[in-house]
Amino acid sequence: MNKTIRRASVFCLLLVLALLVRVTWVQAYQGQALAEDEHNQRNTIAAYANPLGNIIVGGEAITGSLQTGGNTYGYKRTYTNGELYAPVTGYSSQVFGKTQLEYVYRDVLNGADNRLKTPMDVFTDKRADPGNVLTTVDAEVQKAGYEALQGKKGAAVAIDPATGAILGMVVNPSYDPNRITGALDGAAWKELSANQGKALENLAARNPMAPGSTFKLVTLAAALENGLVGSLDTPTGIPDPYTIPGSRTLLKSEAGSAACNNVSVRTALRLSCNNVFAELSSRLGQDKMRAMAEKFGFNQEQRIPFRADPGKYPSDKMSKDQVAQTGIGQFDVQATPLQMAMVTAAIENGGKLVDPHIVSQVTDSGGSVLESFDDPKSRQVISPETASKLQDAMRTVVAEGGGKPAKVEGAEVGGKTGTAQRGVNNSIPPLAWFTSYGKLGGKQIAVAVMIENSDTDRSEIGGGKLAAPVAQKMMQAWLKG
Repeated sequence: MNKTIRRASVFCLLLVLALLVRVTWVQAYQGQALAEDEHNQRNTIAAYANPLGNIIVGGEAITGSLQTGGNTYGYKRTYTNGELYAPVTGYSSQVFGKTQLEYVYRDVLNGADNRLKTPMDVFTDKRADPGNVLTTVDAEVQKAGYEALQGKKGAAVAIDPATGAILGMVVNPSYDPNRITGALDGAAWKELSANQGKALENLAARNPMAPGSTFKLVTLAAALENGLVGSLDTPTGIPDPYTIPGSRTLLKSEAGSAACNNVSVRTALRLSCNNVFAELSSRLGQDKMRAMAEKFGFNQEQRIPFRADPGKYPSDKMSKDQVAQTGIGQFDVQATPLQMAMVTAAIENGGKLVDPHIVSQVTDSGGSVLESFDDPKSRQVISPETASKLQDAMRTVVAEGGGKPAKVEGAEVGGKTGTAQRGVNNSIPPLAWFTSYGKLGGKQIAVAVMIENSDTDRSEIGGGKLAAPVAQKMMQAWLKG
């Protein structure tokens, strides 16, 4: 054999060996990954070959499965009161994927989770009977919030401060996930996904916006914790008219200069005096303000268990006037209703923030528990003394201030109103916010509401008028339900 033939033979042998190595790698190492890839059509067909497990609210299934009679997919997902619970369930579509709880627990709900398999299932490689997801949502709280939001564009979240259980998560306008579960629902999907999918957004936990004066609770907490404020009723010495530090801009308060000049922090919270909280933020400085915000969960990853957007407090270096503006929930401060409900829940719970969660248990088809959230993580974010003072000041807001519409007969209720300016020269209608807590007969609840738009005249937009009644309905449903 001459040298040329020998070299060609060796080269061909190397190619064969390389091909064998590649085939072995694909089959032995990549095979499982390819088989489990969510874009593998075989997995989708197998997932809908049988009825899915259910998402449960108050012992009742709010999901189901319908036999399609088709050749490709045996069943499709159905929803009871789809618009009411869409922010909780998300959707499970044969074509467009899954979101929210449907996505997080997809393997449990379609029987692919290995924890569901019996020894015989493992031996035969049979798909197991699907499991179920039990939520913390209270049906009456959810319904009360949803009905109270009708006619408004916004969202609300209710939390049990002692346990972190999310009792309600509502959005309006919502959408009916039944419209996009099947293989032939392209027209509905195109409609809902238009305008960057805003119709599918969960505004309760995603897309944070300026929280306005509700953020003053964080500012006051920082001032109390850092010794800048002692008594709630001592005059602060902060003048009104007030010029934002580092600028020539006069900062106005809705109550007017005469009402907000040299007032105590209790009065400042009741009247929502911008001068007081802007000056407190300026004195504290960016680092202390950010540290307090982050204790409440701002800038921290949040999973409940689906991903929620955390509130945002600026990390980049700010000027003096910008720091002052953050103290009133403006500049680049952003929050979701979930985030502000977390702030209020910690205040109500003696300064301890319990991780919020919307699932209580995950079970197999027979009810055996696979996961439990009975003991979520918690952390002390402010002292009990600071929490007590904040509760005291918040009660004044409801008893004597703009939070009066949130009163629940016989209950202790504290709250904070908020109106967040938007657009250049306030060209966009402001956001109306309200966050509150309620206690009655051993029960407690924290609620945050954000109204993005309504048919209310612009001059009448305010957290107390628009958002507080929604919070009141949700608190009442829980405390008196």
